Amino acid sequence: MKTERYAETGEQDVADGATLADAAYGRLRRDIITSVRAPGERLRIEKLKSIYQIGPTPLREAMQKLAQDGLVVSEGNRGFTVAPLDPAEFKDLNLARTVIEKEALRLSIEQGDDAWEARVVAAGYIMAKEDAALMKAQGHVPDSWERANSGLHLALVSACGSAWLLKLRGGLHDLCERYRRASVYQKIGARDLTAEHAAIVDATLARNADLACRLIEEHFALTASALAASRENAGTVERDKK
Repeated sequence: MKTERYAETGEQDVADGATLADAAYGRLRRDIITSVRAPGERLRIEKLKSIYQIGPTPLREAMQKLAQDGLVVSEGNRGFTVAPLDPAEFKDLNLARTVIEKEALRLSIEQGDDAWEARVVAAGYIMAKEDAALMKAQGHVPDSWERANSGLHLALVSACGSAWLLKLRGGLHDLCERYRRASVYQKIGARDLTAEHAAIVDATLARNADLACRLIEEHFALTASALAASRENAGTVERDKK
């Protein structure tokens, strides 16, 4: 395969380069969002070449694009690092996401048919199982919980009728994911996610748009405040050590 040859020799044509850069971008982005590449981690080219079996040029192109996304910080001649978790940025992201999510949910409640209701019911059932399993999780938020959470929230808004609204919403959802994972992990056992999700589903299926939108806004706000509190506590601990 050409990609394997490139990893060994550095040879590539233009088409291969674009494909490799896209592959590097996708894999790095996924690993940053899921915290496989931790906030603040120095992204050393030699190490990344070994991990991803992709050459330096596509990796640098990928990191430039990730810097534009706000997931990577360029440090000039010092290279790149994974962007830190910034509660102020999450607050801003969460504000934008909440506005779009509420509008998409309201439209879905107005326009959703029986098939949409079935998707919401199924997604809610899976979410309830994963919320119960989350209470027993140790050390991290399981990928299966994140998939169920993403699936539920997508099902809720899937009947909004606007491809652009869903696209914008999806981008914000992805950018929020690494913050959400950190926040949910901090509050495992201290937050009744099962009840939160069930209330949102019930209000949605009852076609109570005002209540459903209020519950979504509160649900997202709790996630943002949990992360801010955890970061503030971490800062207090560090100051006390000095």
